[in-house]
Amino acid sequence: MSRNAAVTRAGSEQALAVYQELRARPEAGFDEVADGFDLSADERDRCRRELASLGLTATREASDPGPRPLVVDPDVALLRLLRRERDRLQDRLAATSRAHTALEALAGPFLRAGAAPRSEVEVEIVTDPQRVLRELTDLTASVRTAVHVMHTGSVRREDMAAELERDRSRAARGVRVRAMYSRRVGTVPEMTQHLEDRAALGVELRLSPVVPMNMVLADENFALLPTDPHDPDSPTILARGPGLVRSYLALYEYCWQAAARYGEEPGEPGGDGLSDQQRAALHMLASGIKDEQIARSLGVSLRTVSRLLSEVMQELGAASRFEAGVKAARLGLLDGEGPEPVA
Repeated sequence: MSRNAAVTRAGSEQALAVYQELRARPEAGFDEVADGFDLSADERDRCRRELASLGLTATREASDPGPRPLVVDPDVALLRLLRRERDRLQDRLAATSRAHTALEALAGPFLRAGAAPRSEVEVEIVTDPQRVLRELTDLTASVRTAVHVMHTGSVRREDMAAELERDRSRAARGVRVRAMYSRRVGTVPEMTQHLEDRAALGVELRLSPVVPMNMVLADENFALLPTDPHDPDSPTILARGPGLVRSYLALYEYCWQAAARYGEEPGEPGGDGLSDQQRAALHMLASGIKDEQIARSLGVSLRTVSRLLSEVMQELGAASRFEAGVKAARLGLLDGEGPEPVA
């Protein structure tokens, strides 16, 4: 047995002896009883504290003065201890309930209000054409706001009916659909009828002299495009997440701006002598886009971009690109139709 344990046991035995003597001599005071056991000052204090902590002695009321402590029966003391522990437990349960209510509030609207929007990006290379078709079918059923499509060539005859059916489904749910085609498809009789059918269903159509790649975008969260823009049979990139899809959408907006509305005469000057391609290059130049990015957006070479911008400078009578931008802004050429907002 350790020294501390021995001291505790000895102290408890002394307290028990004092308690028994107090019960036997109710008229005696604590100090008087303690004197009979020849206790030291420290032993007296320890016995007094122990009996009081166990509820076996209590301080008399002010109306009952006297040196004698109030001795309490063991069963009464036990009931009082149990009641005190019960009250303490109830207080702790009440505090726990309040804390739980506060946590529920934090885990509800307050936590959602402070949460950062998700920005995860998922990219997958798909080699199975049937998987691509399934993804397009699922997209038609799940899209909520808008679909943006690029076609570098004509739609196959066997796919036209399916495309029109997708248009009907989207139109019925109020989904905005934009489709951009290469201008040369307008010379194909079957495609001419197909475009008229799509326009009749509310699809916004434009024709462009250059369409850089096939592309499908939806809800700023889904993108479908080829790994090689120059090879339509190359594996397909399936991307999800606004952090990446918004970049593709920016490219789409530049191409959409350079394209002509379906039904308008292609290449018709806009009153300023600039072609659609020159106008698109001018807009991108004024936006601070570098030549390399302009070339990628228009699907042309750097040499062609330099030629386009030289023609713009000549048309505007400008000695530099900066002067061309200033003159274009002064003439209102940059105030025309820009990228359309996404629904």
